[in-house]
Amino acid sequence: MLEQLKAIDNELLITLNGSDSVYWDSVMWIVTRTTTWIPLLLILLYVVLKNSDMRRFLMVVVALAVTVALADRLSSGLIKPMVMRWRPTHDATFLYTIDTVMGYTGGRYGFVSSHAANTFSLFVFLSLLMRCRLMTILLFLWACISSYSRIYLGVHFPGDILCGAILGTLVGFLTYNLFRYISYRTVGIQQYYSSAYTPSGFLYSDMHLLAFCLMLTYCAAFIIAIPMVS
Repeated sequence: MLEQLKAIDNELLITLNGSDSVYWDSVMWIVTRTTTWIPLLLILLYVVLKNSDMRRFLMVVVALAVTVALADRLSSGLIKPMVMRWRPTHDATFLYTIDTVMGYTGGRYGFVSSHAANTFSLFVFLSLLMRCRLMTILLFLWACISSYSRIYLGVHFPGDILCGAILGTLVGFLTYNLFRYISYRTVGIQQYYSSAYTPSGFLYSDMHLLAFCLMLTYCAAFIIAIPMVS
């Protein structure tokens, strides 16, 4: 059974890895970089601050930091050294056949993907926090695209991504419920019934701003990638 799953994983890697397009190589290289998303993070913090008092804002910031740190430590600090599954770029079977970009090969071990764990933990936490259907859809797509970029770049098997996403989902659900419990014990939980607010108290107009900034970041990536081709 395990060998069959590995064979499927290998086939999926060959199908999903890389392309013959230098342009898409550049796009995926930009999308996968953490620094690309710093402006969006700043907008997110602004939106949380605008829709919260200082105590709740600080609680959200701490919860976000704990969410990412826990997902990253479990994936990189615990599971990768324990499982010791080679990345495709370090696996003798794929070492010279896998498509890579900018010579990037990553560390030795790839199971589970920290990228997938981190992005899916944020997706779940923020979706539960904001309670906005539009942002839930866009954040899910963001997590999927960011995770797929790791397969495209050849540094993860699809199985690494899938298991990382499952881990991140569990972490995000756990940390959000812990955050919600602490919020209830300290500042209480309020329900909003105005059409201007999400059920958790975020202005829909601010959700639209966040969605716009997310799409703008992707547009910027598509434009910035053009000069990189030449």
